[in-house]
Amino acid sequence: MLFLLPAYLSENTSITHFSPVIKDYIMQTDYFFVENEKTARKVVKFFAPEKKQSDLKLFLLDKYTENKDIKEAQELMLKGQDFGLLSEAGLPCIADPGNLIVKWCHEKNIRVIPISGPSSIILALISSGFNGQEFTFNGYLPIDRSEKKKQILQLESLVQKTGYSQIFMETPYRNNPLFEDLTKFLAPATKLCVAANINDPEHEFIKTKTIKEWQKQKPELHKIPAVFVLGK
Repeated sequence: MLFLLPAYLSENTSITHFSPVIKDYIMQTDYFFVENEKTARKVVKFFAPEKKQSDLKLFLLDKYTENKDIKEAQELMLKGQDFGLLSEAGLPCIADPGNLIVKWCHEKNIRVIPISGPSSIILALISSGFNGQEFTFNGYLPIDRSEKKKQILQLESLVQKTGYSQIFMETPYRNNPLFEDLTKFLAPATKLCVAANINDPEHEFIKTKTIKEWQKQKPELHKIPAVFVLGK
């Protein structure tokens, strides 16, 4: 079996926010696909502090991974070994490369077990006040500024024409430049939700304002996990 295990969005989130079954599944296996080894060990310790770190068998699965890179792990699964799949934050396979092994498991008739947990993308959307029936997650916007401007304006146009909420994110150290571009390129009446430090009991920041309002009150987002949503 492959357990799709959620990770916390903030280390400060209380363990009571999560289902006890997460710990049960972590205790059931020592084998995990992980996007980042250091983060994965912290997540395992968070949910199951009694589990020995020395027992963990971690296989890297990031955006560069191909099936040939995890052949050893796949052979173990074909022999009946259970594995867990851990994202760096939130649910695996959403803005996360874990779908590679999930797809392979379906091809090999290996059972996939999803466990509920937080998704910054969904939590940002439901907190925005925007359309939650019809929306698109656009991933990361282009780094090139001219291409970025083009996509920002396309997303704004889609919101106005279709009413679909448009969700996107950025590498945390580039959040401030992205926010500056949003306030420059978007129309004053366009609405933007900024959801940062989601699930952090002390530093969570979720606000929806017009661009005109945001120009008067710019948040500090440098190196802070954040999700941006455009909507009506």
